[in-house]
Amino acid sequence: MKLKFSIIALLFSTVSFSQNKEPGSWHIINAQLGLDKRWEAFAELQTRSNRFVRDFFYYEIKGGIGYKVNKAFSLLVGTGRYVTYTGKGNFAGPPENSEFRVWQQVTINQHLERLKIEHRYRLEQRWRSDGYRNRFRYRLSAMVPLNKEKMAPGAIFVNIYDEIFLNNEPPHFERNRFFAGTGYIFTPVVTFQAGYVHQYNYTLDKRDRKDFVQLALFLKFGQADRREQAPSSAD
Repeated sequence: MKLKFSIIALLFSTVSFSQNKEPGSWHIINAQLGLDKRWEAFAELQTRSNRFVRDFFYYEIKGGIGYKVNKAFSLLVGTGRYVTYTGKGNFAGPPENSEFRVWQQVTINQHLERLKIEHRYRLEQRWRSDGYRNRFRYRLSAMVPLNKEKMAPGAIFVNIYDEIFLNNEPPHFERNRFFAGTGYIFTPVVTFQAGYVHQYNYTLDKRDRKDFVQLALFLKFGQADRREQAPSSAD
């Protein structure tokens, strides 16, 4: 009973804190299919809202295929559609921007006992409503299980990352995104994560910040390597 209470408190303390400030929310369903020990495919659906599970303004649908070179190094190619809406309400206004995107990704992992450090490098080609753009992203993340020696069913874990976004047009720096959260691995297939996202956007004529509560469900199927259950593909 004490363990169950601790899990619930860890997963939802961030949500409760952020609701007092009326943040937006960010909802993710990510499914991975292991094709063999090296190849995997993934699909992901995201929605975002200006208030907690209200006033939805954004969605993205994406997928791709990845190749695990070894335990420390993996490659991925993905594509997706991304749509942002104007106005208040649930996708009530006309689309402000729609985008088709292709990206190439390299991930390098380091393991220091239980701590996993991940360096993710991504190149994006973006066909937007207002023209074509390129973008480079770098994400540094750290993940550690709290109650087990490794990421396995029954593990409560902490996940923290910071990501920068750079594009090919002045002022080049576009965005910084910070995430901190906790998660629980229910089974080899099902993992849930809840956390806080702070996003800072920068353009020549506008700067804005936005906080989100992020709720994410990760599903792993097929013949993927079960030694590591940590979520890996969600943005």
